[in-house]
Amino acid sequence: MNLCEKAKTLLALHHADKLLILPNITNPIGARILQDRGFGAVATPSAGIAEQLGVKDGENVPFDVLLFILKQIVEATDLPVTADIERGYADDLPQLAENVRGLLDIGVVGINIEDGFDDGLRDIDEQMARIKTVRSAGNELGVHLVINARVDVFSACDGLNEAEKIAVAIERAAAYQVAGADVIYPIGAKLENSVKQLLLGIELPLNILALPDALPLKKLEALGVARVSLGPFLFRAAIGTMIEVIDEMKAYGDYSVFASKLPQGGLGKFLK
Repeated sequence: MNLCEKAKTLLALHHADKLLILPNITNPIGARILQDRGFGAVATPSAGIAEQLGVKDGENVPFDVLLFILKQIVEATDLPVTADIERGYADDLPQLAENVRGLLDIGVVGINIEDGFDDGLRDIDEQMARIKTVRSAGNELGVHLVINARVDVFSACDGLNEAEKIAVAIERAAAYQVAGADVIYPIGAKLENSVKQLLLGIELPLNILALPDALPLKKLEALGVARVSLGPFLFRAAIGTMIEVIDEMKAYGDYSVFASKLPQGGLGKFLK
């Protein structure tokens, strides 16, 4: 598939009857495993990639380093790749447009872009302008880049109650739809009633984060959620296994702690 076809395929997956499940990966072997297992698309997590490099999430990975990692992932699979680019790695709109062109140049066909800071949300008009800029940059290259507009009210606005957070998410979703978003990602929304209200109030496909205490996948699919992302949790689970093995070795423990987790048949088919 060429770039336009991959983007169309990714967008169509958000409008299928089947839930789009994205176990976000941080490296090329993860992309190859997803393709081997029959997944329809590949997604990357900003936090997982940052933590893989030993730094905290929050645009602490230099953008050129992020592009290098994403390029290796894109080249490892035939599937469409969507990337979490946090706030866009740009303080102004021209730089944001340049960054989007860089992503398209390496073959990324979808992005997450967030509207939150540590202490609240970006002005809604400013975020609309940023989404419009992303859409225009893709259109200039003839690609309908799939924009997953993150609404951070559930994670960045502790002073609001649940009903107020839902109202803000619905308001922002409508604005971001006008600006050119394809999907809405109210990260942190997990209560069943909240998800139901968001589905009723938002026209675009809804993306839910698979928090450890999120609703089961089959329940989310039955409710009408379009997409579920695992975020950084696949990477963190792998690190949890690493720590478990390290601790077992330090204690002169049993080799079974890792022997039972080794992939059957090895990794050969996932390597060049």
